[in-house]
Amino acid sequence: MAAPVSLQVEFGGGAELLFDGVKKHQVTLPSQPEPWDIRNLLKWIKQNLLKERPELFMQGESVRPGILVLINDADWELMGELDYKLQDQDNVLFISTLHGG
Repeated sequence: MAAPVSLQVEFGGGAELLFDGVKKHQVTLPSQPEPWDIRNLLKWIKQNLLKERPELFMQGESVRPGILVLINDADWELMGELDYKLQDQDNVLFISTLHGG
């Protein structure tokens, strides 16, 4: 059984507007049989934090193209993307690069 994981989840570049304008969220993910990874975190975010327009944040089980994901200030592509196993006190930042004109 994987222990609960405490994280700071942040949204920027306009992505915070989908989360009632709140940029920083201190979250504790509950215990579950498998270790928490980004894939499961995204499902949790969609169910628990996302307030509107999920299609602007997610596409399938991942984030939409145009949303940068940083894990502890490193590009998630270097960390294993959806398969990255979350660690207690990780900081996960989602930055939208999509802007209307």
